[in-house]
Amino acid sequence: MNLSNREIADIFARCADMLQIRGDNIHRVLSYRRASETIRTLPHDLRVISAEGALTDLSYIGKTIAAKIDEMLDTGELEFYNRLKAEIPEGLVDIMHINGVGPKKAKLFWERLDICSIDELQVAANAGKLASLPGMGAKSQQKILDGIEALARQTGRASIGDARPAAQAILDLLLELPEAQEGALAGSIRRGRETIGDVDILIASDKAAPIMERFVSMENVARILGHGPTKSSVELLSGLQVDVRVLEKARWGTALNYFTGSLQHNVKLRQIALDQALSLNEHALSPVDENKAIIESADKILCDSEEKLYARLGLQYIPPELREDSGEIEAAREQRLPALITIDDIVADLHMHSDWSDGKNTICEMAEACMKLGRQYIVITDHSRSLGIANGLSIERLLAQAEEVRHLNAELDDKIQVLAGTEMDIKADGSLDYPDEVLAQMDFVIASLHSGLGQKREQVTERLLNAIRNPHVHMIGHPSARQFPNRDEVAADWVAVLAAASEHNTILEINANPLRLDLKPELARLAKDMGVPLAINTDAHRIAQLDLMDFGVTNARRGWVEARHVVNTWPFDKFNQWIASRL
Repeated sequence: MNLSNREIADIFARCADMLQIRGDNIHRVLSYRRASETIRTLPHDLRVISAEGALTDLSYIGKTIAAKIDEMLDTGELEFYNRLKAEIPEGLVDIMHINGVGPKKAKLFWERLDICSIDELQVAANAGKLASLPGMGAKSQQKILDGIEALARQTGRASIGDARPAAQAILDLLLELPEAQEGALAGSIRRGRETIGDVDILIASDKAAPIMERFVSMENVARILGHGPTKSSVELLSGLQVDVRVLEKARWGTALNYFTGSLQHNVKLRQIALDQALSLNEHALSPVDENKAIIESADKILCDSEEKLYARLGLQYIPPELREDSGEIEAAREQRLPALITIDDIVADLHMHSDWSDGKNTICEMAEACMKLGRQYIVITDHSRSLGIANGLSIERLLAQAEEVRHLNAELDDKIQVLAGTEMDIKADGSLDYPDEVLAQMDFVIASLHSGLGQKREQVTERLLNAIRNPHVHMIGHPSARQFPNRDEVAADWVAVLAAASEHNTILEINANPLRLDLKPELARLAKDMGVPLAINTDAHRIAQLDLMDFGVTNARRGWVEARHVVNTWPFDKFNQWIASRL
């Protein structure tokens, strides 16, 4: 059985969960969890890397983990995982997905009641058998039942496109209260992860009660999971779980840092603190003795901002999007973190659709909406003729649309520049949907994969390379064609693709639609390091989607991208000169 990168990553993740249930050292648990994350976000095929003897060149892949990867690649299974499954029932890992159930409770249920699955746990809870266990009770038992019901309703992690607006609306609502001094989204939303588990919101206040009451009484609350004096949890009608914590302003910096994460980033920060004879948690920095025990009589160091916390640890401030333990701490030690791109750097949008194909608004309406957003220039890029489902344009319609664009430019009188373009299919056989003589008449050409997405690695790679090498193609749209939650990225030799894009000066897109976010951050980081020009675009099909640009910027920031790497931060004259230079 040939295991994919994703399947190998899943096995390592389950190993980490089982080791945590068993009570192994946290560093051993983290070694498997980090390996899982590295592999899950890897832009390369593990088989190729293994054949080149380069597995240990990957982050968090040492000799032991590399040997286990080779074992899975060769045999389709992992003996270590099989031994763990013989010792720790796999169903306990599933039980840990229930809200409020961690490794200790999962182990408790197993050892005391021989519970090894969610179904068995539900039966035991309904029979009242959990309430008498240590640390449990009737309320805890009911929370378990509620958590099982909530888990059954969930279809998986939520898209950041759904979770962030919902979370921001709650934060805005709570910040209207006079008792709220400051507030922020935390967790994976603040780090800009593509998908979100639970939502974490922090509020600074000296009076928590009114904030807690307003939160749990919101109209979109389906269930109150917990209602305490400084922390409450609810499940929204959408199935999303939201946790709100209230804390004093003096501890804002340490708390916001702690609840933003990631786990690996926080572990390293705690070690840096220990190296300075300090213990770091969400409350403060506390002096410790030679045995690493907190000195209770010593004054604690409070940080009312994250900037103060990082400075106290001797680090450059690290933006939330970089806190994934991917080299940011080492860079912060040396004061060499990048000046990440911001939404204010964006002056253009090079990918959008109109009612000529599958868009909902006219070209004029899209242009006027972009003017209100401060865009200096845009490109209309409706679908090409092969994409019949999207009302793709024939050659005749494409040229007619280009003529309309040029007439519109005259009417707009340089208030915004509108370019005539196309999003052209890279067909399954590798050919392009329009001939070169037609492409030569366009101001800007995108080539994208929309079909044949299940082809083998070599075929997909060659299709992308063929488009990149064409002198009339300016950009590859949503290069990996991934869509959340149902479509993984295509198989491709990304190193070869990026090298070709760099050589031919072809833009690769960071598609801002939260269902795509493509290029993913790891590929965007590799691309900018290889000198590939990037563009962040909305791929908007209606005016409302023009506001998605911020998701693309966040995704780019996660890839360590600066404004200088992104062509649609350029003024129009510079962009126009770049287009001319490629002819």
